[in-house]
Amino acid sequence: MATAPAHAVDDRAKGRIISDAPLSRPVPVALRYDPGHSPATVRFVFPGAVEWSFPRALLEKGLRNPTRRGDIGVWPCGRVQTVVEFHTEEGVEVVQFDTAALVRFLRHTYSSGHAGGPAASAAPDARTPSAHR
Repeated sequence: MATAPAHAVDDRAKGRIISDAPLSRPVPVALRYDPGHSPATVRFVFPGAVEWSFPRALLEKGLRNPTRRGDIGVWPCGRVQTVVEFHTEEGVEVVQFDTAALVRFLRHTYSSGHAGGPAASAAPDARTPSAHR
């Protein structure tokens, strides 16, 4: 029985750059997954062609518990937000996302048709939210 070819996922989310300034700054972020290129990796693309790639499992684990791998940290922030922290030699960029947008993205990655990945039902549940540059 032939399987359907895996397809890439290209979702959009709005992040908020968190800094010492009194107000956070919104930023559009492309959330990408290409199982044909790297089935275990997700990419976050920021304006100015700034791109971070890291394990999909890190994002999923960070929705439930603080986790870090290399230059990337992910942790839940309250009931509906998730923080992703990107470390560089110049400093740290802290971006807050609605958890629902990240869960939706992960669901899309699991339902993309990649034969080696978990079934779509294994994707994180919105009620229980589930590197390198």
